[in-house]
Amino acid sequence: MKPTQKSPGDLAPLLAFAAHPDDIEFGCGALVALETRAGRAAHFVNCSRGEAATHGTPEQRTAEAEKAAALLGASVEWLDIGGDAHFEVTTAHTIKIAGIIRSRRPGIILAPSLVENQHPDHARLGRLVRDAARLARYGGVSELRDQKPHSIGQLFYYAITVEAEPEDISPLLIDISEPAVVEAWTAAMSAHASQVSARAYVEVQLARARLNGQRAGIGHAITVYPNDPPILESLAPLSRGARHF
Repeated sequence: MKPTQKSPGDLAPLLAFAAHPDDIEFGCGALVALETRAGRAAHFVNCSRGEAATHGTPEQRTAEAEKAAALLGASVEWLDIGGDAHFEVTTAHTIKIAGIIRSRRPGIILAPSLVENQHPDHARLGRLVRDAARLARYGGVSELRDQKPHSIGQLFYYAITVEAEPEDISPLLIDISEPAVVEAWTAAMSAHASQVSARAYVEVQLARARLNGQRAGIGHAITVYPNDPPILESLAPLSRGARHF
């Protein structure tokens, strides 16, 4: 029996979490563009406004993030869990995030990787999202009883830098070679003018994607890291491997 093909309207929403206003765009913006172009709804949760950043004011970075989300076809909201450079892994913050998961009812969640050797907010947010995805399933959490429990399909981690790529999880390589996807991703990254004027962030991310693509014999690719082993209905999605050299 062939797997049932889903129409765009059947795709459960994608929910992406960021510690800072540009994290999603730099870390996995191309994947968001790929999914929204396929008809999947996407929503961003930014957990700070870059208050501790060297470049750009919170007001500037808020406007940049909202413009970037729109360029990727996503909506965006802002969550306060202590402010930039002040994240703590607490039960209260976990339950806040679990409430958003119950409200948005995503099929897929994207969160920063758990690798410690990066901005501490990234790894801490990854842990909060991981724990919140579990709490969102439990009907007996008193603070969440006014919302129906929700189980996600999969949690994927994204790595904003090479150093943040997990060494203990085999990555999934996502082909983002379609020119319209690369164009949308580049535009979204470039929308963070306060950041890209200070460093060559766009060029770095595009170079990473080109290198990943060259290794696999395609134009551009990015990696994501599954929290749990993916379940496949057949071997068909695994017909290509990243073994070009």
